[in-house]
Amino acid sequence: MSADNNTELRIVGFLCNWCSYGGADTAGVGRFQQPTDLRIIRVPCSGRIDPLFVLKSLVNGADGVLVSGCHPRDCHYSEGNFYARRRLEMLKRFLPILGIDERRFEYTWVSASEGQKWKTVVQTFTEHIHELGPAPKLDASLLKKAEALNLTQAA
Repeated sequence: MSADNNTELRIVGFLCNWCSYGGADTAGVGRFQQPTDLRIIRVPCSGRIDPLFVLKSLVNGADGVLVSGCHPRDCHYSEGNFYARRRLEMLKRFLPILGIDERRFEYTWVSASEGQKWKTVVQTFTEHIHELGPAPKLDASLLKKAEALNLTQAA
């Protein structure tokens, strides 16, 4: 079910294998109604998310990107989510510099037992992206510009 039953938008979700993917699974097992706009990419840890993954998703046509990992101090790898938070917060500050609306990107923490919270996070972000509408086409040269800003070394 799409958020507003109109056109389905492309939202990419990078989910930590240990917590957020489990939360999404818990929401599915609980048969919570969720928007179908989100395409999930399962990653070993949110700390493995390179900010360029988010940029590449947006440049390649995603209307929004959501990253979700374990709650701080609950990371399977001890501190991966702290690295993620530092990098993703830096990315959020750089997006306007690159000419990208920072509201198209969000990161959050959801544990495997929080199916209801996952449903709320996805529904809220999807509605937000629908309010923004389809993303404008972005120039691939933004990736070179991001690399020049040394964004991936922000950790």
